[in-house]
Amino acid sequence: LYGIDHVHGASYLKNGTIFPHNLNIGCSFDTVHAFQAARTAALETADLGHNWLFAPVLGLGKAKTWGRFYETYGEDPHLIGKMGVAAVNGIQDPSATEPYRTAACAKHFLGYSDPRSGWDRSPAEIPEQALREFFLPPFREAIEAGALTIMINSGEINGIPVHASRELLTGLLRDELGFRGIALTDWLDIIALEQMHFVAENEKEATYQAIMAGVDMSMAPLSTSFCSYLRELVLEGRIPESRIDESVRRILWVKLKLGLFDQVMPRNDRLERINSPATVELALNAARESMVLIKNDEEKVLPIRDGKILLTGFTHDSKVALCGGWTYRFAADGDRWFPEDMPTIKDAFLAEFGPEKIAFQEDRPLREAAADVDLIVIATGEDRAYAETQGTIDDLHLDPGQTRLILEAIATGKPVVLILTEGRPRLIPEVFEEVEAVLFAGLPGVYGAQAIAEIVSGKVNPSGKMSFSYPKRSGHIISYNHKRSEYSTLRPVSDELKRFAIAPFGHGLSYSTFNYSNLQMDTLLTSAEQVLQVSVEVTNTSDVAGKEAVLWFVADEVGSITRPVKELVHFEKQLLGPGETRTFRFALDPWRDLSFPDKDGRLQLEDGSFELQVGNLQKRFWLRR
Repeated sequence: LYGIDHVHGASYLKNGTIFPHNLNIGCSFDTVHAFQAARTAALETADLGHNWLFAPVLGLGKAKTWGRFYETYGEDPHLIGKMGVAAVNGIQDPSATEPYRTAACAKHFLGYSDPRSGWDRSPAEIPEQALREFFLPPFREAIEAGALTIMINSGEINGIPVHASRELLTGLLRDELGFRGIALTDWLDIIALEQMHFVAENEKEATYQAIMAGVDMSMAPLSTSFCSYLRELVLEGRIPESRIDESVRRILWVKLKLGLFDQVMPRNDRLERINSPATVELALNAARESMVLIKNDEEKVLPIRDGKILLTGFTHDSKVALCGGWTYRFAADGDRWFPEDMPTIKDAFLAEFGPEKIAFQEDRPLREAAADVDLIVIATGEDRAYAETQGTIDDLHLDPGQTRLILEAIATGKPVVLILTEGRPRLIPEVFEEVEAVLFAGLPGVYGAQAIAEIVSGKVNPSGKMSFSYPKRSGHIISYNHKRSEYSTLRPVSDELKRFAIAPFGHGLSYSTFNYSNLQMDTLLTSAEQVLQVSVEVTNTSDVAGKEAVLWFVADEVGSITRPVKELVHFEKQLLGPGETRTFRFALDPWRDLSFPDKDGRLQLEDGSFELQVGNLQKRFWLRR
């Protein structure tokens, strides 16, 4: 049983197919990309003898400074849950890997992604109610989908390291959720109970705490001390053999599910599947659909049809800036680790527009370089790879040197387009209002530069929407599904976030225009057991074909505990031709979509009024149990 961190394609495999990171996949609002990225990683990994992928990450992307923010699908539990299920199904899809099977690993259970300080592996303080309403559902869905393994949160929640929490690892994970598979640690996390959390006097005591909490497997490849201490603890009678039998049974069960007792040797007769034209096209399409056009002023500078472009910026000729961490290395220290034929944004623009239409700053002052061009495109964001603690920062603002470059470009009077290649939202308050267009490219992967160039040229119509809220300033870091009182205690309104985010959750522009109309519900008064059928018509009112992701939200107007201003309950993406109208439908289940845990974690459904929101439309309805 061999595991590997193939988290966005076969990312440790030379010439493996690299997909966008999860944050981008979330922005696509299409689960097919999560499925195909996971399935491709599994099929390219299985024939090499690896049958266990440490993916998907199911953390809630709330802490914007966190060094693993880009590994999340975004900030919404419904979105994360659906993407996570698609990824689990993709990894464990036997049709991709026969005669082998591969195991998914839902991680990191539980609450890892919201450290109070924003630093990796640091403490989280999450009330029971919030833990169950927002952080738990994606893991519940992944387990129901058949995820065979779970990786545990390296940090602590409310003062208890999760690796030592029997309440979470046995009471919640096993007894309540019914998880049957392997629960494993992250890197050296049993030792961390002694050396980081200081809840154990020594490593032997740490081993005792972790095993009795419910850990099945220790990820500690640098030492065999875990095995020695575990044996001693059993011989001393502190850990009963029956507890060892539980973990052995779980590990053997996973191996049986993977067919490892029937097929142990990897095949070497189909390695041509690695980085095949078909898988490259899947990764390229995922990149195309995962970028978000945040801004495009009334003059519609994008797409660029004519004129000469000055292309500059810290990331315009960088491969690592397109891929981020977990790509060929834990955190690659430069472009030397990447394929020679991988295009940068510079290469892709030359190919897309032709060298006669592209100019570069080189060693000249920007004003001089911009003298004979029609507009300026600046690729900016994060120009290094980072993973885990390496990604720790204390300031989300864009690097001052990059900000100065953008201000110099604005001062020329030429239209300015920003391309943001980054794994988290770097703040740009000094320049956002002054530039004409902003494209969030995120970490789109090896084929991302081509996708960027195609969107800028208009060959591809952008269709991504924000899977997280992009804050304007450092004091504006808050999720879209915040409480009504979080921004204004005197005038709490649901659209308050628009004042504080350059791109709220769900925002995304297109070269098409879409009109929402005819919102229908089969009844405005429902009961707890009655499933509501709802629909809306969406029309492409432009002459450009485009994909539209339709996001359905529900707002609970009064609750026994304070409720979010709105919550995503469904999403669907479809292609609409020029002038085409399509009807989007879904079934609203009150227990699934309107209930919430109370302060003790018990699920409840309350009478009252609710508002259904889709596009610019709203409709109020009532629940009477």
